Amino acid sequence: MPLTPGTRLGAYTIGIPLGAGGMGEVYRATDHNLGRDVAIKVLPEAFAQDADRLARFEREAKTLASLNHPNIAIIHGLEKGPAEAGHHADWRHGEDRARAEAV
Repeated sequence: MPLTPGTRLGAYTIGIPLGAGGMGEVYRATDHNLGRDVAIKVLPEAFAQDADRLARFEREAKTLASLNHPNIAIIHGLEKGPAEAGHHADWRHGEDRARAEAV
């Protein structure tokens, strides 16, 4: 089930959905600890209990976190919970939707 705007997910408040694909759903969110907007990619509920999908999702986050390029979003963290997994990246105001969906 997709997250709805206003949902709290740890230190984040979910905002508008930015996109969805085979590996996750991407939302704009507010990081209340650091006072900034971020893009959060969340593993769909159907995959949250699948060990292979969780491992792939974690590898994706770690791979992106190891890269440094202006066309690749910076990964700031990887969160794991009993019912969800997600990673969050920088959000730059005014960026096009395609870049945000690439998170």
